[in-house]
Amino acid sequence: MRRKASLIMLAFAVFFTALSPLMRWYAFPRLAKIPANQYQDMVLEAKNATLIDYGTMKAKKVPKVTVVQTLKGNVEASEKIEKTAGRDVVVWDSLSYVQGPDGKMISKIPERYIFDAHSQDPVHATGEMVDGDPVTREGIEFKWPFLTEKRDYEYFDAQTRTTNPIHYKGTQNFRGVKVYYFEQTIPWTKVQFPRTMPVKGITRESLAKTGTTMWYTTVRKFWVEPVTGAPVYGEEDHKEELRGGTLLGDGKKVTAFAGQVKMREDYIKHTVDLVKSNRTLILLLTSYLPWGFLFLGVALLSLSLYLEARGRRPGDAAPTQAVEPEPVNA
Repeated sequence: MRRKASLIMLAFAVFFTALSPLMRWYAFPRLAKIPANQYQDMVLEAKNATLIDYGTMKAKKVPKVTVVQTLKGNVEASEKIEKTAGRDVVVWDSLSYVQGPDGKMISKIPERYIFDAHSQDPVHATGEMVDGDPVTREGIEFKWPFLTEKRDYEYFDAQTRTTNPIHYKGTQNFRGVKVYYFEQTIPWTKVQFPRTMPVKGITRESLAKTGTTMWYTTVRKFWVEPVTGAPVYGEEDHKEELRGGTLLGDGKKVTAFAGQVKMREDYIKHTVDLVKSNRTLILLLTSYLPWGFLFLGVALLSLSLYLEARGRRPGDAAPTQAVEPEPVNA
């Protein structure tokens, strides 16, 4: 019985030991992915900001500018792209809606962001755009890969339509969560006017005819939870200027917007709680289950060897063999 039990224990030991690396290196890359139907929204605010008054073409101080950002998974579009891409694809239809202190729209910028559900690498397909302009993204946007590393990444800037390094600046603790801090600086760059302008009758094309141009710079900061790759907090030191042309005069410029854009407090709390929950699920696949299976395999192997050793102890008495009686000669 002991030998039979030891063989069963040995079989289970081999099974769980082999399952440990399979869980981490085979199952995790295939099971961990962004759901195609994900929806999330976020509100950011820039308090005591500077904003242009298009009526006077002068900058003025305002108590607050609000940015409402939504990300909506487009399941139908992702399924269509998957047929030709040959991999799991997520399509996010994003909208960045900026409004002034009076609640009126300043700008609204739609985006379509297409990426690999597992790695977050961009996937190039018809429909990829920023504000109606076709783009070919390189690098990440909105989210870092699962198991984010302590290194620089390439990050896509929607306003300039360019990809630039975002630098790892160190490990910090943000509200009880271990995070990696990343920072990116976009120098002053000439950019497109939004297609939807806050003043009726003013369009991107009509502004282009005046010779007036828009310039933009920002310092972008993210605090990223490394297991999920999700930012728990972000902010930007954001500045936009109008320069030259018949609206202002050659060599002149005016601030269109300037402010420190930060996540609103209630959204910070919600994001931290959500990331903590998702972090546990990722750790199950990358740490808890693989290590648990490995320790269980070692324990079962030890028990198997113990039972085998007990079954072969030299002190055990050898079984006696019955001796046939010999016939007696008369």
